[in-house]
Formats: sequence, C-alpha cells, structure tokens
Amino acid sequence: MALARMFAHGDIEFELCAELEAETQKLLTIPGIGNWTAQYIAMLAMKWPDAFLETDAGINKALAQRPPKEMLKLAEAWRAVA
Repeated sequence: MALARMFAHGDIEFELCAELEAETQKLLTIPGIGNWTAQYIAMLAMKWPDAFLETDAGINKALAQRPPKEMLKLAEAWRAVA
C-alpha cells in the first residue's frame, strides 16, 4: 500500500531516471522492501542495467556460493559502460 501511495502521489519515479540511487533509497524506506526487492524494481521498472541481486538464489547457484562481497567485486567488471 505504501508503494502504491508513493507512486500515486508522484513521490517515486518508475522510469529511467537520473537519480536512481535516490529513488532506490526511497523504496528501502517502505516496510517489507529490502535491498533485493529495491534493486529488482530498479532493474525492471527503472531500467537500471547495473542492478545486481547478489542474494538471489540463481546468482548464488551460478557463482558457486561465493560471499556477497566477493560477488559484488566480480560484478564490477560487468557494469554497463555509459
């Protein structure tokens, strides 16, 4: 409900936006939305090419159960070049 209110009132931008990190931080203020969900929304709705869900089950399986910090370090090489 809180997410719908933010969207309806224009308090959050769900399109390609310049302030992606600020919009993602707004998502994190909503009870029940954690980092994984915020980045997933950013990836799909905000078209963020650099979202990386290091705690995702598929990512964990693909990266052979490396610790999240190590996965993030590996992912830096895959970042989109603007």
